[in-house]
Amino acid sequence: MSTQFRTILKSNSQKLTDMKTTNLFTVAAISAGLAFGATAEAKEEKHEEQTINSSDVPAAVQQAAQAEAKGGTIVRWEKEGANFEAVIEKNGKQIGVEMDASGKVLSKHNEAKEHKAKGQKGANY
Repeated sequence: MSTQFRTILKSNSQKLTDMKTTNLFTVAAISAGLAFGATAEAKEEKHEEQTINSSDVPAAVQQAAQAEAKGGTIVRWEKEGANFEAVIEKNGKQIGVEMDASGKVLSKHNEAKEHKAKGQKGANY
């Protein structure tokens, strides 16, 4: 009888070890996912915009922005790292056009959505 008891005890012990290992891997995977998400969010928060004067914007960038603004108005300039952004008001909407220092258009986006995502209130975007 004691041999049978040892066999059952050993079998249950093995199941418990397998379950602990599975739980450990699950916890490790979730922790890694959360850490990666927090890191990605922290990097995105470093993306700072700084409002600048048009006199601080290279001529090539201003010319490219004027071409993008056709029928609209550049309402402000922003500096984002090494790049520049012209905020253009056209047909009642504000569009951000990001350009490098040579005037090459890198991206366009809806300014209202950008500022709403950042939680800015009271802005007329």
